[in-house]
Parts: sequence; C-alpha cells; structure tokens
Amino acid sequence: MVNGSINNVDGSSSCPRDVRPPMVSYSPSLWGDYFSTFSLDNQVQEAYAKAIEALRKEVRSMLIMAPTPTYSELIKLIDIIERLGLAYPFESEIEEKLEQIYNFHDEDEKYDLFTTSLRFRLLRQHRYHVSCSVFDKFKDTKNKLKETLCSDVEGLLSFYEAAHIRIHGEDILEEAANFTRHHLSLMVPKLESPIKEKVKQALEQSLHRGVPIIEIRRYISIYEREDSRDEQLLKLAKLNFNFLQNLYRKELSELSRWWNKFDLKSKLPYARDRVIECFLWGAALHFEPHYSHVRIAVAKNMQMVSIMDDTYDNYGTLDEDQLFTDILERWDMNEIDRLPDFMKTVYRFIMSIYEDFERDAAKQDKSFAVPYYKETVKQLGRAYNQEQQWIMERQMPPFDEYMNNSVITSCIYVMLTSLFPGMKSVTKETIEWLMSEPKILISTAKMGRHMEDLGSQERENREGKMLTVVDCYMKHHGVSKQEALSKFVDLVEDGWKNVNNEWVTKSSIPKEMVEQLLNYGRVAEVTYKNCEDGYTNPNKFLAPQIAAIFVDPIDTDGKVNAGAKSENPKSEAEKSNSATKADGENALISKPPMGAVNSELEDLFQEKRRVRNPLVPIVRDMHDVQSPIIARQWLQVFLPSQIVESYKCWQQCLSMLQKRKFQ
Repeated sequence: MVNGSINNVDGSSSCPRDVRPPMVSYSPSLWGDYFSTFSLDNQVQEAYAKAIEALRKEVRSMLIMAPTPTYSELIKLIDIIERLGLAYPFESEIEEKLEQIYNFHDEDEKYDLFTTSLRFRLLRQHRYHVSCSVFDKFKDTKNKLKETLCSDVEGLLSFYEAAHIRIHGEDILEEAANFTRHHLSLMVPKLESPIKEKVKQALEQSLHRGVPIIEIRRYISIYEREDSRDEQLLKLAKLNFNFLQNLYRKELSELSRWWNKFDLKSKLPYARDRVIECFLWGAALHFEPHYSHVRIAVAKNMQMVSIMDDTYDNYGTLDEDQLFTDILERWDMNEIDRLPDFMKTVYRFIMSIYEDFERDAAKQDKSFAVPYYKETVKQLGRAYNQEQQWIMERQMPPFDEYMNNSVITSCIYVMLTSLFPGMKSVTKETIEWLMSEPKILISTAKMGRHMEDLGSQERENREGKMLTVVDCYMKHHGVSKQEALSKFVDLVEDGWKNVNNEWVTKSSIPKEMVEQLLNYGRVAEVTYKNCEDGYTNPNKFLAPQIAAIFVDPIDTDGKVNAGAKSENPKSEAEKSNSATKADGENALISKPPMGAVNSELEDLFQEKRRVRNPLVPIVRDMHDVQSPIIARQWLQVFLPSQIVESYKCWQQCLSMLQKRKFQ
C-alpha cells in the first residue's frame, strides 16, 4: 500500500516528507503459539544431567590418556569432541593438548593431506597463527596442487574445510578452495553414505562459517552412521543435545510469553514477527547452557531493532521518522505524546526492554554498561533515519559513506551491548574496546550487511520504486547491477579473510567476546544463504533448522534424520513409530527420546511429556494459503518433523485445511 507517489529508480524528483514508503506485507510467524505452552520437567533434566556427568568423566579420561607419539589420533579425537558439541566442559584439557600439538613438529612432513589439513584447521580455530606453508608439500613442480590428491576424498574434504579459515595473501588456500570444491562436487554421485552426506553438507555449508549448534546437530546424525564411531561419545552427544534442547525450549517458552504480552503483532501490522528466528541468533552466538541470559537478551533486542527498522523503512514518513529520532534522542517518556500512536507503541516497547536491561545490569553488578547500551539504541535510530532520508529523497551518498552508516544499521552494537549483563568476563574496558571500532567489529558488521544486502535487495527495491545500497554502488562505481552484486560477493569473501586474520591475532580482550563477532558472521551467512532473506522469509531454510534444534529431540534408540523434511511422508511414517495421535486436535504424545538411557527417563517421558498438538495454530495461521496443493507443499516443508512423521497426523492436518478453506 502506498500513499502518494514515488518515482522509479531512474527518476530525479525527491519524495515529500509526509509520504509513506511502499509498504511490504510480511507473512505471520510460522510458529504460532507452539513454544509458549512448553513446561520443562525438572526431573527429566536432572536425569539427563546425571547420565551426562557420568559419561563426561569417561570422555575426560579419553582426552587425558590419549596416545601422543604422533598426535594424529589425538587431533581426530579433539575434532570429534568439538563437532559433537561436547568441548565446552573440557576447554582447559583441550587447550593443553592443542598447545602440545602446536609445539610438536617432528612428524609434520609425514602427515597426509587429511591430518595436515585437520591440524591446521583445529589450531586456527583455536587462534593459533599456523603458516599455510604446511601445504607446500602437496604442490607439484609447477607450483600447483597435485592432481593425485583428487582420489583422496577424506583428504580433500579436510583440505576444503581448512581453506575456509584463510586470510589475505594465502594463495595456496585460495587455490585449495576452488580445487577441492570442484573435485568434491564431481565425486558426490559416486560416493556412499555416510561420506556422501558429509561432502554434500560441507559443499552446502563449510564448517568454519556454519552456526555451531546447527553444525553439531548435523554432525551427530552423520557420526552415528560411521563404522569408526565411539559409542560412548555418541551417547553423550545425544544426551547433551537433548538436554540443551529442553533448555532452549524453556527459554523459548519464556520468550514467547514475554513477546505475546505486548501484542505487537496486531498493534504494528507492518512489522515482522520473528522472535523465534531472533532466538536462533542468540543460540548462534552462544549455544552452551550457561549462556541462557545471552540468548534471551539477543532475541529480545533483535526483535526490537527489527521493529525499529520496519517502523523507519516500511511505514513511517520522513517527518515521523525524524520526530521519532529526536524523541528517542531525548530518552524521556514525558515526550511520548508528541508521537503518532503507532510510534508510541514502538517507543514504549524500547523503554520496556531498556528497563529490563537496567535491572539485569544492576543485579550482575554491571551498571557501568547502561549508558553504553542507551547510546547504541539512540545511535541506531539516527542511522536508520539517515538511511531512510537518503533512500526516500533519492540523494544517495558515496558508497563508503553509506557503508559507514551500515556498520550501525547492522545492529551489531545494540546486539553485543545487550548481552553484557549475562557475561561474567565483560568489564568496562571490554565495552570501551568494543566502542573503539576495532577492526574485527567493523569487518564483521560490514560483511554481515553485505550478506543481508544480497539477500534483501529485491524486497527493499519494492519493484523498482526504491533505491538500495546496490543502486548506490552502481552509481558510485559506474557498473551494472550484476557487476555490483558480484562485487558484494567478493566483499563478503574479503570480509571473512579480515575476520579470520583478526581472530588469530590474540589480544587481552576475552575470547568469548571476540568469538561472538565470529559467530555473528556465521549466523549472518546462514540467515542470508544463497542471496536469500531467511529472516524475513524463514520458511525455506531457517524453519527446518529451527525445528531440528528446538523441536525434534534425538532418538537414542535408532537413526534420526536431523529434523530434515521428508519428501515422502508416508514412507517416512512407515519407518517411524515416534508419534501417536490422541484425542484428535487436542494432544500428541511424543516418543520418549531417551528410552535407551534408563527406565527412569523412559517412565518420565511416557507419563509426563505430552506435547500440545500444534496443528490448530498452524492451520489457523495459514490464512493466505490459496489451494490444497500449496497447502500440502507448505505442510511438507514447514511442519516440525516430529508431527510429519505420523502419516495419520499429516492426513488429519490436510483434512482440517480442506474443511476450513477448500470446500
């Protein structure tokens, strides 16, 4: 809906300040009230914790007693522990072993491609500045990678993953990235499980650039199919993941109820309701159990900045945007009556989140963070307002100036300051470092914005009615749209090299603070994968990831499919007995996921763990579905897999849809 008129991109006139931008209508949340009804059973968590602790003692012994004559087996063990998501209780033990590996060079020349690449990747991921010259032995007389490497699939895959931690000037890793991708792609049709799945997933998403908790979930499903698997490690990984998932669902329940009380879905229909997707960003920054406050704080603040963004660029006029910016700058509730009603709602929401931050900071003895947080929110308002003026008035600045403003609109400052109360290591010096514009922050923010711009530029273009950063680059450099988009892809690659370089440059700043910047880049890459806006339209890619991490428990009795959708729900159901329909729309009893652990857990799940049937809210929210065919596709892609696994339940959902919409 558009009030007034706005010229096309090639027009020359500016926009009146009382004209609303072309408004995009966003789809409702995919998740309805699914998470808000969850109640954590403390007895179940206690049983998990008891079983986990017993297995952790065994894993600690494995690490301490691991043979070290050549370190090759130790390197593999550490990699498996990390990829299964089990490393955080053993940080000191792992660091001690990696220090030994880093200082041991006697066998370097004897290591094959797999071990050399794995050692390189592990050490770089732990901030050791290892030279890429360790790969020189794999070059031929023409200084190119040997073609004989092409037959070593495990070696190529390990080399491929190592190449993604390259920095500027590492030509051999630039060559390796292309070399390995090319040859692994050719190999895929000839491979068998589980190496085939490992290669396909790596080609889709490299490990270093992937979101840790998503990669953990994927790797567990692959590791359990490997002949060389260690059953104790596998059991611990499954227990640990399900323990974490229950914790996430408790946090999501708390978050959903908090979000629902504001009723912004009805009060601000122009804004995106993506609080569950925002929580994924929180889990991406820190998945470990002791970062609960961080995950919730990131989700709340990301939803807040999303509403600010939509208020500025999807509904507010330039005059309204300026007024909101001015009042936000004053930070005074007594000024709120000057705002239009919809902006009053936004302003109250911001103040509510600020009050929560102020209270939490005081509880954690971190009140020194409050003025910094307040300033980042004001700063973001100014940056959004500036960007919207450029776009609406058709006065785009030089590209570098636009990108400097984009560092702020990346929201990285608000997101990182919002989680300070939940981080023990944060001091005033840490905050001052963050505000000093360190290179890793600027590189990460710009890289994230380039990814977002690639994914969202079609939406923000509004069918040619609005200018975007792509138009800014085209004008500034005199290039075509395709050339501009290709340059943005190159800028993302350069950004990763900058971030990787800063990552291995150790400083006095706490590792967990720097790691958040690395994880910010990772979740941005996953969200805007393949130049698509997964935040605005999560149904294609993010929804299956959310279901795999936050909905589907891992079955320790048999194989699981990592929460992936099934293209043939009937055949999937014939293989599964993990869901039983009860009382039509009223209840689903999920299979006890931990039946193989002990009878106590099994009894608790059988007796107490009932999941409210989410079919009703899913059907209710499908008001924009226009045909049974589209409905079937929608359900097949987006229903949590624990429900899809029951073919009767699948048919029930289609039947409900047909009765309500398609008579």
